[in-house]
Order: sequence, then structure tokens, then C-alpha cells
Amino acid sequence: MSKSSEVADAEGASSSSKEEIIRGLNEDLSREYKAIIQYVVFSQTLKGAEYGDIAEQLKEHASQELAHALEVARQIDYLGGDPTVNVKGAEYSQDSKKMLEIDLKQEQETIKSYRERIRQAERSGEFALSEALRDIIAEEQDHEIDLRDALGLR
Repeated sequence: MSKSSEVADAEGASSSSKEEIIRGLNEDLSREYKAIIQYVVFSQTLKGAEYGDIAEQLKEHASQELAHALEVARQIDYLGGDPTVNVKGAEYSQDSKKMLEIDLKQEQETIKSYRERIRQAERSGEFALSEALRDIIAEEQDHEIDLRDALGLR
């Protein structure tokens, strides 16, 4: 194999892994949009004195999810992709406990997805991306803890 074809193969692999990361980040971005919507709505519609503290926390979560969406969109653009405008289907319930369960499940899925994205970024040498995602995961894990506490889960 000639040196130039080795370079072309390496560039092709790099381009392919970048496209895979961009696809995954767009899925993550779509999930962040969903989280923003749910946190905004749930923070305003939770009923019951036992949910007063978590309702306030959900407002804060909504702001943090917006910051995550902005960072993910920035990373997609940096990698040469176009940030998605598609939102994953938001869920709703009139039952306060069910709202929190929906959010908890969402956070767990998001954490799992970002862990995979970090592995992809590391394999591709996109270390700044993996560091940015680690910061996001730390906040997502805090959200998970808040929700588990509000639901009385350990």
C-alpha cells in the first residue's frame, strides 16, 4: 500500500468516525431539547406540598439543560456538522410522581448516551469534546440524584 493511500484511508476513517460522533451528538442534542421542554412544563405543573423543593430544582435543571444544548450544538458545529432542530418526543403526565419518574428515566438514558459519546471522542482523538461531555455528565448525574431523592429512591 502506498503512503498516499494510507493517508487517504486514515483520513477516511477519521471522517467516518467524525460523522458517527456528529450523528450521536445530534441525538444527544435532540434529547436535551426534550429535557428542556419537560423540565419547563413539569416545574410549573407539579402538584403537592411534597414536590415544592423539586419543582424549584426542575427550573434550575431546565436552565442547565439549555446550557448543555448550547455546548453540544457548538461541538457539532466545530466538528463540521449541522446541529439538529428535531426534538425527541417529550412526555407528559398529570401525575406528579410519574413526571419525576419520566425525568429520572430521561436522565439515566442521557448519562448512558454521553458515556458512549465520550468513548467515541476518545477513540477519535477528540479530547476537548470528551472533556466538555464530562462536565455535562457531572450535571446530569446531579439531576439524577435530585430526582432519586425526590422519589425516595436510593
